[in-house]
Amino acid sequence: MIPVALTIAGSDPSGGAGLQADLKTFHQFGVYGTSVVTLLTVQNTQAVLAVECLDSDFVLAQLDAVLGDVPPNAAKTGALGNATIIEAIAERARSFSFPLVVDPVMVSKHGAALIDDDAVHAFTHKLLPNAFLVTPNLHEAAKLAEMEITDVRSMKKAATAIARFGVANVLVKGGHLDGDAVDVLWTEGQTHMLSAPRVDTRHTHGTGCVLSAAITARLAKGEDLVAAVRAAKQFITAAIRTNPGLGNGLGPVNLHVDTDS
Repeated sequence: MIPVALTIAGSDPSGGAGLQADLKTFHQFGVYGTSVVTLLTVQNTQAVLAVECLDSDFVLAQLDAVLGDVPPNAAKTGALGNATIIEAIAERARSFSFPLVVDPVMVSKHGAALIDDDAVHAFTHKLLPNAFLVTPNLHEAAKLAEMEITDVRSMKKAATAIARFGVANVLVKGGHLDGDAVDVLWTEGQTHMLSAPRVDTRHTHGTGCVLSAAITARLAKGEDLVAAVRAAKQFITAAIRTNPGLGNGLGPVNLHVDTDS
């Protein structure tokens, strides 16, 4: 039977990020994708113009409909928008029998806030303890760990700090540092370094969504965490390098690159 992966995320009408990018990524890895919409955005490659959160009861109704009929082998969250939605998802996640990958999605590539201040406490104290993996970028990791991150050493320290919220595994993405794109995976008390050559391009819209979706897809297929993260890292690097150059702003990556699946 084909593996199933679920995304609980916001909608990006330009297709480069959010649940649209997640579903494309799932498909590329040979995984059947399902989705729960948390919020709607008005955005393109140049700007996020508006964000509208759905009612939490409606979000849960979607989730229950999917779980009751097409249960996933793994799931991920993206933009959740507010504390009410985060708390609702966190409550359901307590009974998940599959791994949950949490992409914080606190700020868009354009600098627009996608999670309000009141939601941060719910995220750290209610959702993270029920997550299998959290994948913050440097800005998100700095906020969650309440520290400045300037190098790989501080990335490792931040990962350890974030793990204290109760999340099983932490992947701190170093894409905003100079030099090679180095990520730090903290798992079972150990850190793993994942490095890839930096690609000089402005077309990086949706990279966080795609990376976390790729990890989720690999987990849905039964891979162990380290192998899943390494494969996802290779995928997103190739996707950035071969980006299609769409849009007049921060364009999407290429979601048609080959995988080793």
